[in-house]
Amino acid sequence: MGRKRRGRDTLETCANCGRSVPRDKAVQDVKRVRYDTDLKGDDNIVHTEFRTVYYCISCAKHGKIFEKKKEQARRKREREMYG
Repeated sequence: MGRKRRGRDTLETCANCGRSVPRDKAVQDVKRVRYDTDLKGDDNIVHTEFRTVYYCISCAKHGKIFEKKKEQARRKREREMYG
């Protein structure tokens, strides 16, 4: 019988400082990355990709990502309450 790893969460690396943070404590943010060929005319190819990045609490607070997430959650609660 195998041993289960209860209480142990996977570590994520902070995208800003490189600190290892447990996934449940890290702040998750989705960034939109856009690649294009910078060609004029019809030959231009544009590719958009969504990438999930994780930040430690201190970098998220410093970069105002943490406050933005709290504000979005507050707006979502208000929409559900009135709509």
